[in-house]
Amino acid sequence: MNPDLNKLQPYPFEKLAQLKANMKAPADLPHIALSIGEPKHTAPQFIAETLRKNLNGLASYPTTKGLPALRQSIGDWLCRRFQLPAESIDAEQHIIPVNGTREALFAFAQAVIERNKKPLLLMPNPFYQIYEGAAYLAGAEPYYLNCSADNNYLPDFDAVPADIWQRCQLIYLCSPGNPTGAVINRDTLQKLIGLADRYDFIIAADECYSEIYFDENTPPVGLLQVAAEMGSTDYKRCVVFHSLSKRSNLPGMRSGFVAGDAEILKKFLLYRTYHGCAMPPYHQLASIKAWDDEQHVLNNRDLYRQKFEAVLAILSDVMDVQQPDAGFYLWAKTPIDDAEFAQRLFAEQNVTVLPGSYLSRQAHYINPGSNHVRMALVAPLEECIDAANRIKKLINSLPNTI
Repeated sequence: MNPDLNKLQPYPFEKLAQLKANMKAPADLPHIALSIGEPKHTAPQFIAETLRKNLNGLASYPTTKGLPALRQSIGDWLCRRFQLPAESIDAEQHIIPVNGTREALFAFAQAVIERNKKPLLLMPNPFYQIYEGAAYLAGAEPYYLNCSADNNYLPDFDAVPADIWQRCQLIYLCSPGNPTGAVINRDTLQKLIGLADRYDFIIAADECYSEIYFDENTPPVGLLQVAAEMGSTDYKRCVVFHSLSKRSNLPGMRSGFVAGDAEILKKFLLYRTYHGCAMPPYHQLASIKAWDDEQHVLNNRDLYRQKFEAVLAILSDVMDVQQPDAGFYLWAKTPIDDAEFAQRLFAEQNVTVLPGSYLSRQAHYINPGSNHVRMALVAPLEECIDAANRIKKLINSLPNTI
């Protein structure tokens, strides 16, 4: 067996299941899950109709590169959403459809890491655990960039020593962040692109939450957008990952894309050809419909705004919690140990949240996820309100709470 498999830690939800294993929740309260970031809003009906109409695609092998029409639809969306020069995005060279960002983020490290050079793979901490697993199984050492309240839950690139940048081959970004919802601004992305040019590493920007935000006039900025503004319309060393899971409430369809540096994507496409991960043809056709439509995305954001407004109105006077920059998570500080808080919340109120320490690692003398919980506001509005009231009830029962 690959010995690097022994480096993998249990997934956060495995730890959560163990935490709850010997607990019995009150039977008179229905369970409300705020732990998993799985969108629960209704999927667009026109997507389901497109899938049904194209099931004849079951008789055909899909290509790894995907349909030209899908790649063009994605390219058009990128240019609209991030104000990219239309001539800078070539659907033949700059885009690869993928089966959701999770598999693509993992596979990307396997394709680009040169394991004979003692590579470092940098990532935010707390983080999406796929980044860490991708690092280990690609033969790289993870280097954690702590994201705490002191730095607005964003990586501090100025604090990274030169010798770390010199060993860095790949850095994962997550903006808007999971679990914090923090958005990396233009100046910081410009700085990082400059560092990538100086030290010759690749930036892999996980932007799958980019379409869930609160102010229609200020959508989160993207990596390719900033690169283009800097005049780097070849997107050298820059690759972004996007998905329909959150944007269009289609987590079960497993549809996303990778876009950016054509030279890197040419090699990644070669890897994927052997990997065997082509998207089904009918999913591709449905994806075209999704990327071409924005009204359902606007409606989706409206639903999340309602939930954040209602939940924060209940919790803000008993918890240290604020509306994030974007995304659908609340990253709340807990008045007691985060694992104990999650355990008691389940045992006493039948609400499940994810302890923040399960999403982070001890690094540079701290675990930045400690005394936090991640709450995914994916349930219907009424359930989110009910859950918030139960959380408030638990907090009010604790001694010395605010």
